[in-house]
Amino acid sequence: MSGKFANQVAVVTGASTGIGFAIAKALIAGGAKRVYLTGRSPATLNAAVNALGEKAVAVVSDVVNQSELDALKALIEQQDSQLDAVFANAGICEKNQFGETPEAAYFKLFDINVKGVFFTVQTLLPLMKNGASIVLTASICSSNGMEGLSLYNASKAAVRSFARTWANELKGRKIRVNALSPGFTRTPLMDNSLRMNESQIQELRNHVEHITPLGYMAEPEEIATAALFLASNDAKYINGVELMVDGGLSQVAG
Repeated sequence: MSGKFANQVAVVTGASTGIGFAIAKALIAGGAKRVYLTGRSPATLNAAVNALGEKAVAVVSDVVNQSELDALKALIEQQDSQLDAVFANAGICEKNQFGETPEAAYFKLFDINVKGVFFTVQTLLPLMKNGASIVLTASICSSNGMEGLSLYNASKAAVRSFARTWANELKGRKIRVNALSPGFTRTPLMDNSLRMNESQIQELRNHVEHITPLGYMAEPEEIATAALFLASNDAKYINGVELMVDGGLSQVAG
């Protein structure tokens, strides 16, 4: 990816750790002029920026808070005025038991995963150059009906739907919108959102190795490579798609 993002300006939401951090790191390695990293934890964001260097800008911003999205937009307008790419990556994954799910759990997950994506892109859209790229982080769970994750699965199906509709609605500006759907990936989400211990993570890793054609669980950097492909000029005729990055899992029945 070296040089493919030379002098470009991008936003990556949920970029403190995991896939978002890996995307930001790869953008900078690819020559990006500036990458805005957003997240809710100042400490984690600052650690990310310290690791990435001066081309990374930390912005404490919650995707469910419109005033904070507006502040992010104002900062970008002041420093760069325009954007080449937006990676709407922020999201959570929490289990819910159908039949016993409280209303608060529904609103929490849909606020972050659906409302957050919608208003992040809508807020930043006026700053996007004609011909820019939007990459939405969805999930293979949007179509596989994984048990115990009905809210998460549905939220990611909504994200995938946004990619289709926005690709059509933004055709006049030649802005491409694609969905990136990772498979099982070892990120802090397993520890924080799903509250898995090391034994449970290892058990899941063993299961993934058994059911995935490539035989292993992905690392965030492997997902980031696909995200950057979708945003790059190499994908200039790719629009409205869902790219499954899951080692072949979604292509195998049963």
